[in-house]
Amino acid sequence: MKISIITLLLTIKTISSFTVNTPNSPNTPKTCQSRTTSWQANLSQRQISPYSNPSKRPSTILPSTVAPIESKVSSSQPLRVTIAGAGVGGLALANCLKDHAHVSCRVVEKTSAFRRFGGPIQLASNALQVLKEMDSSVYSQVQEKFTNTGDKENGIKDGIRDEWYAKFDLATPAEARSMPYTGVIDRPDLQEIFLQSLPQGTVTNGAGVKTYEDVEGGGLKVHLDDGTDHECDVLIGADGIWSAVRASMRDEPLKGEGSGVSYSGYTVFAGELAYASPDNGSVGYKVYIGPKQYFVITDIGNGNYQWYAFLARPPRSMETEERPDGNVPYLKDIFEGWSKDVHAILDVTKETEIEQRDLYDRPPSVVKPWTDGKAALIGDAVHAMMPNLGQGGCQAIEDAWVLKEEILKIKDRGEISGALGRYRDRRLIRSAAVQGLSRFASDIIIKGFDTPFKYNGGKFENFNYAGVVTKMMQPILPVFFSIQFNFLYEGYRNDVAVDLKAGLGLLTVGSLILLLGAGGIGEGGVLAGMGLEGILGGEGFEALFANLQDFF
Repeated sequence: MKISIITLLLTIKTISSFTVNTPNSPNTPKTCQSRTTSWQANLSQRQISPYSNPSKRPSTILPSTVAPIESKVSSSQPLRVTIAGAGVGGLALANCLKDHAHVSCRVVEKTSAFRRFGGPIQLASNALQVLKEMDSSVYSQVQEKFTNTGDKENGIKDGIRDEWYAKFDLATPAEARSMPYTGVIDRPDLQEIFLQSLPQGTVTNGAGVKTYEDVEGGGLKVHLDDGTDHECDVLIGADGIWSAVRASMRDEPLKGEGSGVSYSGYTVFAGELAYASPDNGSVGYKVYIGPKQYFVITDIGNGNYQWYAFLARPPRSMETEERPDGNVPYLKDIFEGWSKDVHAILDVTKETEIEQRDLYDRPPSVVKPWTDGKAALIGDAVHAMMPNLGQGGCQAIEDAWVLKEEILKIKDRGEISGALGRYRDRRLIRSAAVQGLSRFASDIIIKGFDTPFKYNGGKFENFNYAGVVTKMMQPILPVFFSIQFNFLYEGYRNDVAVDLKAGLGLLTVGSLILLLGAGGIGEGGVLAGMGLEGILGGEGFEALFANLQDFF
């Protein structure tokens, strides 16, 4: 009975994951002409009256403080779009909108100045193709700083025996579609490329969005955390997993209980360093699997590597676990007996090159809103993901592309709510599928994988349930990876109603993997892994069947 319930839930999840609605066929007008010239630039700030109670959105409509604006959108009275957050999604959207005279775009960023912070970010073929179509100049600059991994060997290795367990073919799905190879770029480099491509004055530092509310005349009043405010026609919350725009939209806490953000059950240690890897140039990344944990080593270019150690731990374990000798000895002890490659890179890692963070994600929700009249959420603000597929930034870029398409259709300010609703309809199911696959990858690797069973020299090695199941999954995973990457690369435009081929493939192979691993994972883990909490419930099924009824 347990297995039949799991199969039913997976079937519902997979079908819904490939059901997408087919899309329907600030300030002053574009005053910014020159490009941003300084990475450390601190741009202008405004000083207007503060909002006294930012924790709750008022139910009344405030009177407008500016002259009435025409309902019709034009180059003389452009659509005023405010983007909260200058991360990947926010800057991608600003770049999408920058060359359209009937849209005036403004980005407000909480940090007082940009600085080089953050490690490499993976851009998969789907996101790179969006950048290529969005702005050829931005794409060319990205490629200059880019390290391809999709054209190299990538896959899973037995962490104990140091043997290849299964390989990912990232190249073939990209080549079949004439798409760029997956790879990595330093996050600060990507951010700087975006910033340099925007007109000067587009981005304002030192003021993040605190809350917003409707005003008389149909606009929004946006209250910033520096005590200033301004009016706009459209507000986009691109302010990350702890989004203030989302909290204001949903009238929920920014963090903690009730915020909708959930701890994944995993903490990750990450190191970045120069490293003379013996397989440099031939291997992109390797995932070493073993009981209850895994270790990732990836080439990030120019002789530099990044590694990750994923461990199942309670939240804030960095505060409760003692490590008197430091993180390197702690990890070497945890991975004792594992591949020499794991220990070789740990041995040359300095303590100052390691950071630890707990992993949180946010399943996309049908019940809770993505949009609220003239406000919408993108990226981590609405569908923060586990890092296993490297799709967090990629899905934010897809959000930006779809949102741009819908915003540019707006000819009258009365059409704003409908346009944002279409954006949500196009993105909800695909982002839910990717988020679920990202969480599923963590759960299946940590809770389902073990050292695979092997008959070696007349001896049975790791001949137990987990070992046998891991061995049985070995020939299945490459097929699943192929279907998965084809799905990711095929649907980047978000304009296919139902991808039956990918959906049925993932249903068939995914069900087999799930059934094999069910005994080791348990129903709670499966539910969390597949992200079902984001679509279950009356509204979720109603949305699913509403999407399906036009197809059958």
